[in-house]
Amino acid sequence: MIRHIVFHKYTQPQQAQVIAPLLRALVGKVPGLVSMEAGADFLHSERSYDLALIATLQDRAALEVYASHPEHVKIKELAHKYIEKTVAVDFEF
Repeated sequence: MIRHIVFHKYTQPQQAQVIAPLLRALVGKVPGLVSMEAGADFLHSERSYDLALIATLQDRAALEVYASHPEHVKIKELAHKYIEKTVAVDFEF
């Protein structure tokens, strides 16, 4: 199993409220995507990012499918209009 964790900081933080439900809706659409948690930060502290996503995928091949899946690409294209900074971690468990 793969855990894919990403944090976004947006130029317009309210976009996290738009993007998070789109990411959660990918479950059942992307082969190998087991689960998706995504949400907008509510503290808005100096160290906060605006959106966090935690995806669980079956294996490394499923992560590659997820990365290039058309439904995911649409969301990435929307998010990239607003992304100021991103950090990510991918690990096997």
